[in-house]
Amino acid sequence: MEKWMVAAKKADFEKWAREFQISPVLARILRNRNLTEESQIQKFLQGTLKDCYSPWELRDMDRAVAAIRLAIEKRQKIRVIGDYDVDGICSAYILTKGLCFLGADTDTAIPHRIHDGYGLNEHLIELAARDGIGLIVTCDNGIAAAQQIALADSLGIGVVVTDHHEVPFVTEGETRREILPPALAVVDPKRGDCGYPFKGICGGVVAYKLMEALLDGAGRSEEKSGAGEDKTNSREALMEEFLELTALATVCDVMELVDENRIFVKEGMKRLKNSRNIGLRALMEVNSLEPEKLSVHHLGFVLGPCLNATGRLDTAKRALELLQSKGKTEAMSAARELKELNDSRKNFTRQGVEQAEQYIAEHHMEQEKVLVIYLPEVHESLAGIIAGRVRERYNRPTFVLTRGEEGVKGSGRSVENYHMYEALTQVKELFTRYGGHKLAAGLSMAEENVECLRRRLNENCSLQEDDFIPIVHIDVPLPLQYADEGLARELERLEPFGMGNPRPLFAQKNLRFLAASRMGAAGNCARFRVKTPVGSTESLVLFSKLEEFEKALEEKYGEESVERLYAGEGDYEMSVVYRLGFNVYRGRMEKQLIIQNFR
Repeated sequence: MEKWMVAAKKADFEKWAREFQISPVLARILRNRNLTEESQIQKFLQGTLKDCYSPWELRDMDRAVAAIRLAIEKRQKIRVIGDYDVDGICSAYILTKGLCFLGADTDTAIPHRIHDGYGLNEHLIELAARDGIGLIVTCDNGIAAAQQIALADSLGIGVVVTDHHEVPFVTEGETRREILPPALAVVDPKRGDCGYPFKGICGGVVAYKLMEALLDGAGRSEEKSGAGEDKTNSREALMEEFLELTALATVCDVMELVDENRIFVKEGMKRLKNSRNIGLRALMEVNSLEPEKLSVHHLGFVLGPCLNATGRLDTAKRALELLQSKGKTEAMSAARELKELNDSRKNFTRQGVEQAEQYIAEHHMEQEKVLVIYLPEVHESLAGIIAGRVRERYNRPTFVLTRGEEGVKGSGRSVENYHMYEALTQVKELFTRYGGHKLAAGLSMAEENVECLRRRLNENCSLQEDDFIPIVHIDVPLPLQYADEGLARELERLEPFGMGNPRPLFAQKNLRFLAASRMGAAGNCARFRVKTPVGSTESLVLFSKLEEFEKALEEKYGEESVERLYAGEGDYEMSVVYRLGFNVYRGRMEKQLIIQNFR
């Protein structure tokens, strides 16, 4: 059973409506996004790149820039070490291309998920030493690699860390002390001593900020030396392309689309529709995406999974090579390969979810607060995806563990009230490695510790039964007659939607469902004709959970109710939570009301 909760946050909605020339309904939705000041609303509705924060506000940015410039001046080899997910790949692309633009002798290493694991390890450091690397620049990793960075230092290799993950810590009495790696610079907004105004940026944005700082300095130098206009234009073109990558990384790393993240995604999406990157254009083409119709959904659920699939089933270097493609033939070949890998990943994931549900049933885990599922035969790269699917179904923190080359590896996905990284820190002695943040984490451990992990996570968990009931957050109770095309157009000003800025939800009680017709090739969608409490009729569509809807109708009104509704002979009262938008079909655009929840 779900909890339907109507937001009740207070503000002078009429004043906001006058000030920003919006409806009171939109003003309420903005307040529900935790905006309280008029300056915040101004930035949300009209923010541009000029409203983003200076890279120099990030702690150690000056030290990172100085270290990299010195390495370039000394002609040292620089190696960028990224990660095998979309954020790590995009970050590595940004830094590698940016440093090469500045004249650095730069190459890239992406850890292999199976052989290397996440982030820096001793093997990567030793390879760097063998290859004569003078400086390593990490991206989307490094904050938890104190031991590995100490090894690099002993081998004469400097390290600059750029990351966005939680900083490891130890608790001494009631004091929490952060453990920073011994690097030349540690650029991570999560540092307790970092005064950066917005902590929620991804690794790709941190990399973008580093290049912004490096190129900003290069720009001042060029102007003093009388450098030509072509160089400036090239620099601007470079940062324009990097905006595309920051948008992709932010969405795929499930960052909240608030504050400057919203600006980066909004501006990046504009540029993606006419992408400067040959590889991304090819990936859109093989997935039959029309660039001008590109949405955040396509980034998170089409393009992103294709890039991720290489790091899961093969090597993420293939995804990086796609982004670095120089010609269309090369790009199309790589894009087709990534799509095929992602199609295989979908099949393996479906099988893994089925195995996870079977495991839960066999071990009678349905009521456990934290689900720890051990699936030895599942490919370790799919653990996070499977954990996410299980979490969605059971609304519980979920870890999926698999058998790796050296012991057990696992990934976790959390719920809103459970800080996964802090929960793992409480039992860190069970792991050989671990890391992550509030909503997601990864770990490595010995197989004999699996049951101990399951027991101790559940013993330590303070979640109550109410925390496991899904909550549907309703923005405004809005009768259907007010959900018109004008409001639908106004809601477009809130885009892009995503984590932290969900599509607005409205509610209408006591609708009379009069008739229904199935839609879609599989007949798993439906269109309904309903009568409102004021006597008007409206059309609503349901794109998911049709079986659940029909079951709810039968439980409430009897077995014949579904048949009668499809025969156009219904008169059944239901309440709904719905979304408002537009449907475009054969060039014609019309208002669309989409049922999200029902009872």
